[in-house]
Amino acid sequence: VQLQASGGGLVQAGGSLRLSCAASGSIISISDMAWYRQAPGKQRELVAAIPSGGNIEYASSVKGRFTISRDSAENTVYLEMNSLRPEDTAVYFCYADAVVSGEKIENRYWGQGTLVTVSS
Repeated sequence: VQLQASGGGLVQAGGSLRLSCAASGSIISISDMAWYRQAPGKQRELVAAIPSGGNIEYASSVKGRFTISRDSAENTVYLEMNSLRPEDTAVYFCYADAVVSGEKIENRYWGQGTLVTVSS
């Protein structure tokens, strides 16, 4: 399984960006999809998660500004980011918990990350 993240870039504070992460390969099913981020010198943290069924979860720091969504038919997860702040600057990573052809258990697959830089 490969996850291709895109949509990062440089934006001014108050601006918006939309990240996309598409999973490809011999995928049988995907349960959870999510976005994490890692700022320089900091640990990776959960930004938002969207299960195939159940409640969406957001980090308190992004609630009300970011929206996660998914297109299950396309195995793609999105992150709409509004009212961006300099402290949102980080590399954003996506993951998918997937069962692939030939395997019986679910594994977590990570994308390569996309850089978001918010200038003040």
